[in-house]
Amino acid sequence: MNSLELRASKAQTDARGVSTRLVERLGVHNISLLVALAILVVIFGSLRGDVFFSSRNLLNIGLGVTILGVLAMSQTVVIVGGGLDIAVGATVGLTTVSTAMAIQATGSPAAGIVAGLVLGGLAGLVNGIIITYGRVNAVIATLGTMAIFRGIAFIMSDGQSIAIFSDTFRFIGIGRILGLPLLVWILVLTAIAFHLFLARSIVGRNIYALGGNPVVARFSGININRYRVGIYIMSGVAAGLAGILLAARTGSGQPVSGSQGLELEAITAAVLGGCALQGGKGTIVGALLGVAIIGVLNNGMILTSVPTFYQLLAKGSLLILAVVIAEYHLNRT
Repeated sequence: MNSLELRASKAQTDARGVSTRLVERLGVHNISLLVALAILVVIFGSLRGDVFFSSRNLLNIGLGVTILGVLAMSQTVVIVGGGLDIAVGATVGLTTVSTAMAIQATGSPAAGIVAGLVLGGLAGLVNGIIITYGRVNAVIATLGTMAIFRGIAFIMSDGQSIAIFSDTFRFIGIGRILGLPLLVWILVLTAIAFHLFLARSIVGRNIYALGGNPVVARFSGININRYRVGIYIMSGVAAGLAGILLAARTGSGQPVSGSQGLELEAITAAVLGGCALQGGKGTIVGALLGVAIIGVLNNGMILTSVPTFYQLLAKGSLLILAVVIAEYHLNRT
């Protein structure tokens, strides 16, 4: 073999090594999500390319997935820990109302932000206590609190939207920094924080252990009850943040509008991103890819004038498909 053939062989080996390392780093599941996302982009781009690829529409997609992204990442942590939070949508509605009422009462955006985060955390604490110490199944418990939180939001607001008259607070929802909406920057920073928390911290590793095998985790010295309650408090605070962002974007507190259905989309994004509903498996990167797929799908269906009822059909089918795929991979391993 001459020197030219040796160099060619070495180049092929290096290329295979790079591709192998890339696959190992991204993961086969995430690569399949990227392929699915590319297919959706091609489909909607071919149907409405003049609008779909415009900078305005791409920014709309980014804005549209900001609130969902925050919820999907927190839902990922909950599912990895072996739980499920169906009340996040109702918590978002409740915190938009509390944020708007606090700003109206005090005239201070800071007071509104604190009110939203605190009430969201309290909602999560209620979920955590019921599930952990009441020993109620997470699905049943959060279904119940979903109705309770929604009812409280209606009582607090008398069933009406509450306008927010604060340019400073509204800047969070409509302002831009370096040409990008502030909401997108918040999503990026939140994603980094969640990724470092779940993938790099000791607490994150303990959450994986808790979801993977609670018995082994308990014998390893992990305080199971404290972690479970903490996970739901985190989910509530994240829902509070999402409610603040929604209130800033719409300029009002809405007891239902804008928050209903978020729980379905957040769970869909998390499961689509590779979360196992049994717990112990899932990543923030996968959840964000799931969010991107849902965002592109929602935007594309609107641009192609798909009726609302069929949009709901597509979202429900996507959740079922994601669970079927997750169960298939789980049974193979």
